[in-house]
Amino acid sequence: MIVSRRSPLAIHAAVLAAAWIAAFGPGSSAVAADEAAPGPAAADRVVAEIQTPEGFHTTLFASEPDVQQPIGIATDERGRLWVAENYTYADQATNFDLTKRDRIVILEDSDGDGQSDRRTVFWDQAQKLTSVEIGYGGVWALCAPHLLFIPDRNRDDVPDGPPEVVLDGWDQDAVRHNIVNGLRWGPDGWLYGRHGILATSLVGPPGAAESQRQRINCGVWRYHPTRRLFEVVAQGTTNPWGFDFDQHGEMFFINTVIGHLWHLVPGAHYERMYGADFNPHLYELIGQTADHVHWDTGEKWSDIRLTVSDTTSAAGGGHAHCGLMIYQGDNWPDRYRNTMFTLNFHGRRLNNDRLERRGAGYVGLHGDDLFFVPDPWFRGIDLISGADGAAYIADWSDAGECHEADGVHHASGRIYRLAWGETPRREPFDLCDRTNLELVELQLANNDWYVRQSRRLLAERHAAGQQMGEARAALLQMFNSQSDQTRQLRAMWALTAIGAADDQWLQRQLTQPGEQVRVWAIRLIADRETLSDATIACLAKLAATEPAGLVRLYLASALQRMAPAARWSVAKGLAMRLDDAGDPRLPLMIWYGLEPAVAADPHQALQLCEASIMPLLRRHIARRVASEIDHNPDAMNQLIVVASELDDPANQLDMLRGASEALHGRRNVRAPAAWNGAADRFLNSAAGDVQAAAQELGVAFSDRRAIDTLRSIVLDESASVTDRRRAIRTLTQVGGPDMLELLLTMSKDAALASDAIRGLAKFDDARIPDVVIASFPSLDETGQAAAVDALASRPASAHALLRAVDAALIPKTAISASQARQIAALNDPALTADLERLWGTVRATADDKRQQIDRLRIILEGGKLAAGDVSRGRVLFDKACTSCHVLYGQGKLIGPDLTGSNRHNLNYLLENVVDPSASVGAEFRTSAILVSSGQALSGVVVAQDDRMIKLQTPTEQIAIDRDEVEEMVEQPLSLMPDGLLTPLSDDQIADLFAYLQSTSQVELPNDE
Repeated sequence: MIVSRRSPLAIHAAVLAAAWIAAFGPGSSAVAADEAAPGPAAADRVVAEIQTPEGFHTTLFASEPDVQQPIGIATDERGRLWVAENYTYADQATNFDLTKRDRIVILEDSDGDGQSDRRTVFWDQAQKLTSVEIGYGGVWALCAPHLLFIPDRNRDDVPDGPPEVVLDGWDQDAVRHNIVNGLRWGPDGWLYGRHGILATSLVGPPGAAESQRQRINCGVWRYHPTRRLFEVVAQGTTNPWGFDFDQHGEMFFINTVIGHLWHLVPGAHYERMYGADFNPHLYELIGQTADHVHWDTGEKWSDIRLTVSDTTSAAGGGHAHCGLMIYQGDNWPDRYRNTMFTLNFHGRRLNNDRLERRGAGYVGLHGDDLFFVPDPWFRGIDLISGADGAAYIADWSDAGECHEADGVHHASGRIYRLAWGETPRREPFDLCDRTNLELVELQLANNDWYVRQSRRLLAERHAAGQQMGEARAALLQMFNSQSDQTRQLRAMWALTAIGAADDQWLQRQLTQPGEQVRVWAIRLIADRETLSDATIACLAKLAATEPAGLVRLYLASALQRMAPAARWSVAKGLAMRLDDAGDPRLPLMIWYGLEPAVAADPHQALQLCEASIMPLLRRHIARRVASEIDHNPDAMNQLIVVASELDDPANQLDMLRGASEALHGRRNVRAPAAWNGAADRFLNSAAGDVQAAAQELGVAFSDRRAIDTLRSIVLDESASVTDRRRAIRTLTQVGGPDMLELLLTMSKDAALASDAIRGLAKFDDARIPDVVIASFPSLDETGQAAAVDALASRPASAHALLRAVDAALIPKTAISASQARQIAALNDPALTADLERLWGTVRATADDKRQQIDRLRIILEGGKLAAGDVSRGRVLFDKACTSCHVLYGQGKLIGPDLTGSNRHNLNYLLENVVDPSASVGAEFRTSAILVSSGQALSGVVVAQDDRMIKLQTPTEQIAIDRDEVEEMVEQPLSLMPDGLLTPLSDDQIADLFAYLQSTSQVELPNDE
């Protein structure tokens, strides 16, 4: 766990946190819905109990009934607060309550005392409303499946007419909190928004054909209000629900579960909680920006929803975050300026991260938390800085939250105002009354709220056809006279807003001393619909000489705005900067830009591999070229030639590994003409890694030299177990009678038995069942799972498996629910009958499942659950669940991380365990695949292209050559099968559920 240095402020924050825990106890930082009060505490009492550092003052800006269910907030040019109130938010039983209507409300502090005293309902016919923003003569609202524009050109707070559908295609069946959300104007004049992971939207203007739409299922997008363009800016993460722009216009956005802080770079592809990116050729994804998380990683983060321990409180309070503000107002102390604040959902506080430049990007460092709210109903969901420099914090105010099933309390909601010092009275104002020159002058304001609002108004006036000559001259003079690049950027963005930043002017800014100005010159140039040859030449020159990593990062980002054939000159300049090779973002951003160009021109890509370039790029180029071997064998031949002529073994290894990764799982690939000669050099290399990579590639080419070498390693008992296991895993791709005999022999070798049996699953031979069953008692737990997998994949061997169960040679508990479902899927009536007799029912009806749920609820609530052995439950969980799920940081993230589930709710657990396919996201639907050898497989397709399918089963990931696929059917089933509880006794079920509901990790039993 990373801990910030103990400055005086940190000491104060530690004292504040200690007082918080002493007063309310660590367990009070998050309270289960059924333990909370029957209704929210009085708003004035909540405000009185909020704890902040000395000097801060919290006041109640508004509360129910004036504001209810505030899900998003924004401000207008009069400093008024616009609130999106959502009453159709989901509960567990009814995805969205469409008997209700959401509304947009305006809250105004007319006398300037820091409290709302005037309320106007602007529109009350919304549904699935998640956010609101003001501009261009109306109001923008996200109401899936639409982005709406509600005109109010006379600014009388009454819609001029019905909403206009600007975009449609947002998935409206997304599971609750993953719905499209979050409107904010960017410094570039685009309207930005966010999207969660559990559904895929196909977005475009109304009436657009599918080919004219863009896909997004998690990430950040933007829409231009006058050009009417929609773009996916970056993809990945889990469920972003907050972002802001710093003083340099860099966006940082907040996320939950897998890392909270991310730096947005256009064209980036970020790590996901699960699932695959749309592009199968990315190969690697970018990680989060922060160097820490806000909970004790030794704890299960879902349990933070039940109680926040001292250690998690010290780390930040929990994994879930909503809203993000980078403070740039003029009210708070300077030490907070340009630092990031986010609402920690379960820690019920504001987290503070410091943003620092590092390498080609940024790092988020843990600052000191502030604004602690004891109220168990506090659900901070959005925050912004206002015209007065104070922060406004929207409180959903509910006993439940996004994961829970207790419904939504529609009558509650608060907005708090967090300010430094006493509140001075402010006179009402309206920036629309300012002249263009006065709006230009506001670009120098210390409070960035005025900068943003005045820039938007200048853009609107330009869009309305006003002459902006005076404003242009004033902004150019401002840009040229300022040495502070923050102020230069403000002038630059305003010039762009009024259409006064042409290509020639922007190109001249590429030589500015400030790196942020150069960054934005690149970004604004890249926003053009097409880039001229002269512009690309300019960027290529900069790529070869640019000293700043951040500027190089945005040059890499700009690659994706160019035609693939035009990218090489810029990419080469970046690729040869070996000092950037270890950066966590820049090499990948270069690759994301290069990938389409490699596919279009592999020969030029391979020429680049001969130069001194970043290892990651060389490996990925080779992988991409090799993936097209069937369509372009000449390019693959050139790859082998280039690799063989490289003098540095490390460079050879990059190319061989890349090519081997592309062909993994394929058989009998036709070897390139150059392979025979080059293989001798590779296989006789002094570098063992080069030999191993060449052996793996040789197996794909059916090269007897590689196969024989690997075979000798497998048979050499003096070789390391690691080398022998690698060799046998590689050889399982070969097939043929010789390999069958080798695997049958090695199944008796304790060190290699598990891998040999896994390989035997690919063969259809009558001897295999007896060999596998005989080996079963000597196998470890992993090997036994592989043995059952192998036996369950064909009718004949499945019959042998069940005979072994009947004869007590294999315990029925060795068959998992997923393996039982695999046997049932073989559609052999006799086999299914034996399975149900010996193991249990796999395909229960809906009525059967409901009866099972009701029966288990009665016995568990009747005392068995309380008597459950948590340690024994952990053993059962490790055996049945960790192959797909993570809990307490252990397991595999194939299915959803259970730390985000509602584990304290018995009904929720029973419904999801007994009937897991009742509600299953697209990312977890299984596919049944029959391969030509007769083997039946079932799992989730995690990646695929026109040659290969990667199938994730509950026990392993399998690469399948498409040529071997006889049939493939997607099923509306979860990877988690029915019947998980079938082989368990009621006492074992109680143990398992006791562990699932535990609040901290437990030791294994002494006998384990």
